[in-house]
Amino acid sequence: MTHTHTNTGTNTCTGIEQATANAGPGPATVRVRDLSVHYRIAGTEYPALGGASLDLRSGEITGLVGESGSGKSTLALALMNAIPEPGRISGGAVHVDGVGEVTALRGKRLRAVRGSALGYVFQASQNSMNPLKTIGRQILDLGRSHQVDDRPALLHRAKELAERMGMDGNRVLDSYQHELSGGMRQRMGIVFALVLNAKVLILDEPTTALDMLSQSAVLKIIREVHDENNLSTLIVTHDMGVVSEIADNLAVMYGGRIVEHGPALDLLRRPSHPYTRALIGATARIVGDTAAARALPGRPPDLTTIPKTGCVFRARCAVAMDVCAEQEPPLADFADGHRRACHADLATVTGGPAGQPTITEDGGAS
Repeated sequence: MTHTHTNTGTNTCTGIEQATANAGPGPATVRVRDLSVHYRIAGTEYPALGGASLDLRSGEITGLVGESGSGKSTLALALMNAIPEPGRISGGAVHVDGVGEVTALRGKRLRAVRGSALGYVFQASQNSMNPLKTIGRQILDLGRSHQVDDRPALLHRAKELAERMGMDGNRVLDSYQHELSGGMRQRMGIVFALVLNAKVLILDEPTTALDMLSQSAVLKIIREVHDENNLSTLIVTHDMGVVSEIADNLAVMYGGRIVEHGPALDLLRRPSHPYTRALIGATARIVGDTAAARALPGRPPDLTTIPKTGCVFRARCAVAMDVCAEQEPPLADFADGHRRACHADLATVTGGPAGQPTITEDGGAS
């Protein structure tokens, strides 16, 4: 999927790392290899992430989709080395250009990376705000913790971002979190992640608390800031409409595994994994005067029911075979830039039931 935008914004925040010209997709800024996360519950280790590998490239937005419990947020937190107890990163590596191996960092070194190199927007943004301080004071605290001395420029940058997201910059900076609506708090979470110009931006359900107009505005500003700063951006979402609007690449997760990955438009138009196909088919679309969607049968596995052998999706798969219970399919190349983890013949998967949504050239489902 190719997005063309005109850069009309100017970064006026001197004293903060300045934006670089957008040169389009570049080398991988983040390289995730065989990343695993386990949770220890009542003396037993349960897998939450099973050997995920993914590249985030400068100039590209990658969408990470899947049902609730698929492992999306676990992967996003692991990129920040922020897995909460009783979880732990049990294997693999996360290498970030200019930082090194993130999973090896601890204490002050790790805190210094978060915010300056890696920006994270939590799904419940109010949980990352201090209710006893104004938003502006918290912006200054963030800058001070990363040795940003130009306080007026930092506040100006925050005000500019807030106003570009449709808010009164002066008002929100002078407000406490309880004085802002849920949607405003969500947008301010994005401001916190962007204000120091981190080169890697991770957003966990960034539009979940927004109405449709606000969602569109926020996606627009994310795209603009992404392009202006040539970021490597990961958007975690369950909303296929969000990724069809903004993502360049798409990774699909199920049971703690990435089961398909490729260019977003190609993957949305020609899904090759049975789960991806079912996920797109379950997206509501307007048919006549009603919204229609095909429900995906069964329920996704939880930590205690993820199969130890074979394909994690086989219990819900319409084309499962004997080999699917015996061997876990590797995530392997099968087309230019497109990978999937499935034993089934491609023709079997893409044949599928009738009624598959049509994906238009701009990425929307119809």
